[in-house]
Amino acid sequence: MTTRVLTGITTSGTPHLGNYAGAIRPAIAASVLPGVDAFFFLADYHALIKCDDPQRIARSRLEIAATWIAAGLDTERVTFYRQSDIPEIPELCWMLTCVTAKGLMNRAHAYKASVDANVAKDEEPDDGVTMGLFSYPILMAADILLFNAHRVPVGRDQIQHLEMTRDIAQRFNHLYGDGQALFVLPEVQIDDEVATLPGLDGRKMSKSYNNTIPLFEGGAQALQAAISRIVTDSRAPGEPKDADASHLYTLYRAFSSRATAQAFRAQLEQGMSWGDAKQALYEQIQAQIEPMRALYAELIARPDQIEDILQAGAAKARLHAAPLIERLREAVGLRRATAPAQPSLPAGSAKATGQVRVVSFRDPQGCFRQRLFAADGTELLLSEPFKDPKELNRLGRLLGTLDLDALIPGTDDMLSLVIEGQCWARCPVGLLARLRGALTELGR
Repeated sequence: MTTRVLTGITTSGTPHLGNYAGAIRPAIAASVLPGVDAFFFLADYHALIKCDDPQRIARSRLEIAATWIAAGLDTERVTFYRQSDIPEIPELCWMLTCVTAKGLMNRAHAYKASVDANVAKDEEPDDGVTMGLFSYPILMAADILLFNAHRVPVGRDQIQHLEMTRDIAQRFNHLYGDGQALFVLPEVQIDDEVATLPGLDGRKMSKSYNNTIPLFEGGAQALQAAISRIVTDSRAPGEPKDADASHLYTLYRAFSSRATAQAFRAQLEQGMSWGDAKQALYEQIQAQIEPMRALYAELIARPDQIEDILQAGAAKARLHAAPLIERLREAVGLRRATAPAQPSLPAGSAKATGQVRVVSFRDPQGCFRQRLFAADGTELLLSEPFKDPKELNRLGRLLGTLDLDALIPGTDDMLSLVIEGQCWARCPVGLLARLRGALTELGR
């Protein structure tokens, strides 16, 4: 069984070493596992909630896309796209908003934290709170549910949002599913083995703490300069170092094999100087990321190449998104102005109406089809599935202009109606005579 895994990356900054070790590298490794259908997207709509600097967001979209590709993401194997290139996402977000209780959003951690901070400052509880921040979990739900992801890797601070996504999906299924699940209920994926790297000051590496080590930006010189600023204790050269308490060792271990890390640990415990240790750490990391950095620089210099990759990814993503959104539009009543929907009946039959009729419908895969019913409700024809309803209707109208005998090559039990070289529909052999009469009645 194929498992669809979806990961979003907010485009509000430049990737650093902690992003690479904690998210990018393990996600890329997981994407090539057997049975995994991986979706990666640049969450640029989400970035608008956090950042109001257009230049920063535009630059971040380019840098993050280039980083993932340079780090080895196989864009042919996975589906890699920008959130803002998928118009079905905001459409689904609105549908979900219309079934989501405000009380559920009131309980979101990010919103509650903003309210608590305002209250602590004796300000209005909602001061500075935008609807983007308030409704953030609904947009996240739309990201996930549009592609019916089975698993979503997140940090522990995002678990609540996955639970909300499941709640919203269950309510939508209940209201509009008509006994069928329109949405898969996603499972949260927490990987406690993924590295959380310390920053320059020992706290978790984060832009919020201004303690990051650059991944590609600034080149080898910036990497070495940052590593030289890592805080260490006052033990002099020759004094044994406590590797377990050393941020240098934690970083080194994240970029080396077990054997190499053990050798580095032994050198620290034997009195290696902090200066030599920082140089060793720099060389270890530099050897791994230099080839990626060179590709990153090429990509940044050719934004048109990145754009081509993202547009191809968007087209691939919309092959999944467009059929589902059409099904959802039908489910909620946003249907095309066609004949009223017919009640569900067993295959091959319909209510007797006293006249021959054609019924158009969409199958569970989102394709367009037609059925031809005799006056007594017997199904005479079931068309092949068509992606384009106009093409289905155009070929159907040609039936009356062609020699029916020439269009129906015989098989054991079914007859194929071939028009312009392709099969338009099939009819049981025993119903051929009735089919002729029905087409005559329809004026074809």
